[in-house]
Amino acid sequence: MFMNVNLKSVTSISTVEPLKYFNLVKIQCRHSCISMPMSKAIAMSDRSSASCMVTRLARGVRSEAENVLFDYLHYTRNLQFSDAEHISKNSPTFLRTLLSKVIDSDEEISRSLARFLRYNPINEFEPFFESLGLAASEVNPLLPRELMFLSDDYILLQNYHVLCNYGIPRSKIGKIYKQVREIFGYDHGVLAATFRGYEELGLSKPTVIALVTCCPTLLVGGVNGDFVRFHTMLNSLGIETNWVKEYLSDKNTCRWNKMVGVTRFLEEMGCSRKEMRILIDKHPRFLFEDSGNKIYILVALLLKIGISAENILLLFLQHPQILVGNYAKNLWGALHFLSEIKMETEDIATIISSHAHILGCSCLKKKPRTVLSNLKVDPDKLCEIIKEDPPMLVTLAGKKKTSPKKASNDLEKTTFLLSIGYVENSDELVKALTRFRGRGDQLQERFDCLVNAGLDFHDVCKMIKDAPQVLNQSKDVIEMKINHLVNDLCYPVQDLVAFPRYLCYDIERIKLRFSMYVWLREKGVVGKMTLSTILVSSHARVIKYLVNLHSEGPAVWERLKRELSSN
Repeated sequence: MFMNVNLKSVTSISTVEPLKYFNLVKIQCRHSCISMPMSKAIAMSDRSSASCMVTRLARGVRSEAENVLFDYLHYTRNLQFSDAEHISKNSPTFLRTLLSKVIDSDEEISRSLARFLRYNPINEFEPFFESLGLAASEVNPLLPRELMFLSDDYILLQNYHVLCNYGIPRSKIGKIYKQVREIFGYDHGVLAATFRGYEELGLSKPTVIALVTCCPTLLVGGVNGDFVRFHTMLNSLGIETNWVKEYLSDKNTCRWNKMVGVTRFLEEMGCSRKEMRILIDKHPRFLFEDSGNKIYILVALLLKIGISAENILLLFLQHPQILVGNYAKNLWGALHFLSEIKMETEDIATIISSHAHILGCSCLKKKPRTVLSNLKVDPDKLCEIIKEDPPMLVTLAGKKKTSPKKASNDLEKTTFLLSIGYVENSDELVKALTRFRGRGDQLQERFDCLVNAGLDFHDVCKMIKDAPQVLNQSKDVIEMKINHLVNDLCYPVQDLVAFPRYLCYDIERIKLRFSMYVWLREKGVVGKMTLSTILVSSHARVIKYLVNLHSEGPAVWERLKRELSSN
């Protein structure tokens, strides 16, 4: 047990100079612990081996410190096992400063640290807050006054456990504490009732977890009224709310009232409920980026150049991806460029309305005077060039020099990728552009093939991100494999959602393995097996663990191989 201490005399560990790992190397042997200066340690070996030794020992010292801190929190301070374990393993900054108090001791590190903690109780809120995902600089302002032991704030711990038990990742709870500290003072049952309230709306637990992690304010004051209105709006359109978890991000804070306002704004423009459903279903990201505010900027821009509200709405429905990312900014750049070369307003409106999806996904880097100088033409001639072939604007003023055909193909491919959920200018999009083969219209055709087979649009988007090579096959090949799966193998098409890589295997492999599987199943040797179990394993493993299950299996396997090769 620890002696009673005066709280004001306790020094916060975070104010101590952090441990300098390289001032001392502790060489730990099997039966002893020897300390020596760094210079002597390096003298015993070459420079590279000394460097590896320091790294290894630093990791070992940290492991020892974690164990000692766990023992202190669990056995001495009586914190729950899971709490003590998480805190001890997820507060590295606190551990370094704690170790700096005992590093000069000649004792073994764990014994020295345990002795220190026996007579110097720590402010437990420091490692606790750090373990919740907060940076060391964020911890000090949150430390409660007049308290140092977690057990002294049993209400905080009670609500913390409600969050943990519901499934909120502990590393995300720090963000929640910073933004809505008041929920950690709720009486027993209040927070749990809020979670039940969201589930009663029809939301799944994973969706609720994603929502409150992204928007902690949803936990304040019971079920959030603005969110309920957003949920009701989606339900009225026949849209399932649980998909929202796919579009939530820790970087964005959703303002549900503004998102509802965006849908009302579209209705005022003449958007029908059917069109609204199509727009949200195809490209819901426009609601979640800045809570839909970009649509107001885009509409104002298009109205300014003379495009009617009806045509703007038609443009949104045909190319919903222009509502997200930097489309509005890029379109403004194109509009400004065309205005500078004195193009007529009517011509600008025609180009923008017919090629908004191309101009919107390209940032123009060159000024009009640079383009005019490179081409050695006057503004009137440049206007004629662009009016005859609007994508030439991107080719001439874009970032890279490229042929008009390649520029058009790249833009079409980018447009397609943005339409299925890739984020503009992201590293993910750059990688995707190199992984997908084919023109944008070809990729769209292959994508539509999957949707037309009976798969949900959002499920297909997820499938393509999990297995991009699916779309590198022709539409005929994709249709043939789906037909074989559904009509010959009698698997539901929805099984592709869990295992899209089925479509990436060659048809010979699929037919051979499933023919063998069907034969074994008819013999009663195997039961129902998933697509991945049958296809992923190597041929050697299939023969060992599947074919050889029956005495006639090897002979049947060879016969099936001959039949397939002859066909």
